[in-house]
Amino acid sequence: MDDLPLQKIQISGPTLASMIQRFSTALGDVDGLLFGHVSHIAPSSLSDDDPLGSSSDPSTFVATVSGFLCSGTIDSFYDSSGQVNVLALRRLLADRVPLRSLIGWFSGRRRSPLRPSLRESSVTACLSTKAQFSFPIENSLSNFRPSLFLLFASPLSDQVIHTHEYKAYQYCLSSQTLEPKSIDIVNIGPAFRGHYGSFSPSSPFPSLACDLRGSPMAEDDTDATRVSKAQAQRELDTCAEGVQIGSLRRLMGSEATNYTAGLEDLYEKMLAKLDSLARLVEKTSAKVHEQESHNVKLRYKVAGYD
Repeated sequence: MDDLPLQKIQISGPTLASMIQRFSTALGDVDGLLFGHVSHIAPSSLSDDDPLGSSSDPSTFVATVSGFLCSGTIDSFYDSSGQVNVLALRRLLADRVPLRSLIGWFSGRRRSPLRPSLRESSVTACLSTKAQFSFPIENSLSNFRPSLFLLFASPLSDQVIHTHEYKAYQYCLSSQTLEPKSIDIVNIGPAFRGHYGSFSPSSPFPSLACDLRGSPMAEDDTDATRVSKAQAQRELDTCAEGVQIGSLRRLMGSEATNYTAGLEDLYEKMLAKLDSLARLVEKTSAKVHEQESHNVKLRYKVAGYD
């Protein structure tokens, strides 16, 4: 299989932060799997400066990390020599529902230099040869092997401010080496707004009990439909009171772009619900503290200290 070099690797800020958090709170070194997809970006269109009518821009492939699975330990799917245990790997993949494409793996090491070890290189090389885990590239007829490796490391010495370093690699079969790749963190930095010019969701839209054609939430009025609608409304009320389940149909399909006000209203209702819950927790905590103080006074009174 020919190498398909990536131009860059994209990952959202929350996903990267979650990975760093799992690494920093673990008892020791950790490893895990990376999930996502790879997209093919066509060469730039012709311009007036190209009299020959051809473009010299090579094809561009961009990998997007949309999820991960942290094992909490090391050697979770490979042995000490770096050989991948396919059965152990399949057991880890079985926990992914729905199943997403495996694009690589990651390793987090404490107090070590930010460069791959021989074993990590061997694991990545072995993983990239497993054809059964390859998947099709979006907008392309080619397949992609899970050949990505993301390395996390903490400083060699203790510091006042906790810092974590990270670097991404792709294994190249032709040269049999790990090639460094740039990481593009979506939603971090002043230039993040440019990502929304060609926005596509990394995760599937959650399952909602409403249909784009209005069934069963609109015209259909059977008993089963009313029960389903009432159940869906109760679930929605737990997140945002005052929003009707039928209005969610406008958040999907061609009407979604014209329903900005409705989406903002949904967020406002969700924030109001969170604020209400926060105030309830605050009042409950005050009552618990008051009851604890009362219990302490009773114990002192019974013991004869009052």
